[in-house]
Amino acid sequence: MAKKEFTYYGKTLDELKGMTMDDFAQIAPARARRSLKRGLNRSQKSLLQKIKSNKQNIETHCRNMVIIPEMMGKLIKVHNGKEWIPVSINEEMLGHSLGEFALTRKRVSHSAPGVGATKSSASMSVK
Repeated sequence: MAKKEFTYYGKTLDELKGMTMDDFAQIAPARARRSLKRGLNRSQKSLLQKIKSNKQNIETHCRNMVIIPEMMGKLIKVHNGKEWIPVSINEEMLGHSLGEFALTRKRVSHSAPGVGATKSSASMSVK
């Protein structure tokens, strides 16, 4: 069985890469369209310059940058507040923001209660 070709709102990947930012904004979801229509801020513009210049090891704090077709296949390290999370951009991420793929909160996993947490834990052995 042949692999199904990726399309984004009826456009193939080659058509998307040939589009300007305004053309992509016309077919993007509402939140991304509004963000792109307002224009990019200074940090978003500098990130886009790094991507266009084919720099390796791109790191950014710009979590609100909308993923556009020019970013396809790139590896961008997004800061989550503590560390750099590598995000590999693929087709399904178009129209989303970079911050959605670098989570800022970790899952809480509790272990046994500490000494002094309850009356009975005072008699527990400390390891």
